[in-house]
Amino acid sequence: MTVDGTDYTDDVEPRTLLVHHLREALGLTGTNVGCDTSNCGACTVHVDGQSVKSCTMLAIQADGREVLTIQGLADTWDGEGSLHPLQQAFHEAHALQCGYCTPGMIMASLDLLAENPDPSDDEVRHGLEGNLCRCTGYQNIVKAVRAAAVQIRQGSTKSQEVPA
Repeated sequence: MTVDGTDYTDDVEPRTLLVHHLREALGLTGTNVGCDTSNCGACTVHVDGQSVKSCTMLAIQADGREVLTIQGLADTWDGEGSLHPLQQAFHEAHALQCGYCTPGMIMASLDLLAENPDPSDDEVRHGLEGNLCRCTGYQNIVKAVRAAAVQIRQGSTKSQEVPA
């Protein structure tokens, strides 16, 4: 599989979940294990451009596929390692507290914005229904996603003020 632009060839035990392979075999600990039941979304990554809860996918199912984790997201934006607009907006809008859900929220938001580049507050909330945050109350997450949407539409890596 290719993970964050790097090709990996590994022997994988058939029952190994993708989230555990990413964290334990590849050392990509930015993808979090939250519930192991697909309820929380903390483990969300992209496989061939689609968001997937990596606790519901076996590592062998990713054979020959492209996986993007939160750790590879910045490099996909500008190739220079700058924060992706979603990462920057989450920081600027204070859209995280403990940060545990943040990687999954950002990866799910990436999928949401690919499908709907200008979502309303309600559309953001609906698009992130499968990702749980136990800290923030979601207000700032919605603000961050909407602010990032503007930056992505403009093709800008420069931060902008997050709307109140």
